[in-house]
Amino acid sequence: MDMSHNHVHSHAYGIAMRVSTVGIIVDLLLSLFKLVAGILGHSTALVTDAIHGCTDVFSIFIVMVGVAWSEKGSDESHPYGHDKYEAVAGLILSGMLLVSGSMIGFNAAHTIIHAHWTDVETPSFIALVAALVSIAGKETMFLYTLAAAHKLKSTALRASAWHNHLDALVSVGSLLGVLGSRMGFGWSDSVASLVIALFIIKTTLEIAHDSISKLDDHAMAPEKVEAMKQLIAKQPGVLALDDLKTRLSGNRAHVDVNIVVNGNLRVWQGHAIAHGTRLAIEAAFPEVKACMIHVNPDKEYAPEDEAVPHSANRQN
Repeated sequence: MDMSHNHVHSHAYGIAMRVSTVGIIVDLLLSLFKLVAGILGHSTALVTDAIHGCTDVFSIFIVMVGVAWSEKGSDESHPYGHDKYEAVAGLILSGMLLVSGSMIGFNAAHTIIHAHWTDVETPSFIALVAALVSIAGKETMFLYTLAAAHKLKSTALRASAWHNHLDALVSVGSLLGVLGSRMGFGWSDSVASLVIALFIIKTTLEIAHDSISKLDDHAMAPEKVEAMKQLIAKQPGVLALDDLKTRLSGNRAHVDVNIVVNGNLRVWQGHAIAHGTRLAIEAAFPEVKACMIHVNPDKEYAPEDEAVPHSANRQN
């Protein structure tokens, strides 16, 4: 199990690092372009969008650190590994998104209430181009990162993907604001930003809930638990399933199983049944990191009054 799982983990780590590196490069280029276009095109919304985009680089570093730590193996102080660090990174990133969305919403509401629209300078055409380029770039990164997140079942990458999508929506607000201002509706930018901020907050809370569920030993999804029960019941030598417990640790899962086997079997035969069951579970559910299986003898073959030898009773 170790060699194949290590290969899968290193492959997943490579994908996550590649996606994050591409994200950093795209964010830096887009932020620089929007900053220059916002200054030359007299668009305050676009300059704000560019500054907001610079925070994305920091958020991607958080994702990279979280994924890197989660891929570390077990050690003396962390015998079960570091899988939860990836979920911690997703939680930190969701907090950043919440702060960002709240600030955007507050600024938009403040502008709507207090702005003097006749004093707003009309943005130039370059601001429109920059907003369109930003939308296209961010949506491309959203789809690219989300595909990787689904493939790796990564909370942090999923949060990063939605961060790109939300940034694209912020750029849509910038675009609408520029268009509205050029058409004489100076308030359009702020109204669009307020709506976007509410959507950012909603999505952020969903990401935070997903991250927390992977930090509090939450069970696997009910449909997966049921599928696992059916799989165990079909394994050769398994007479019944006594108990099944699952818990998420980051994006991985730990499984504890109690199965019933024929009480007349030899120890090595019971072990073979347990081993085969474990391999079947790990093959069907790749997210399972550790699977502990306890073998119980069928009560028909194991009377309660039967004496059980103990090593303490043996003569040395």
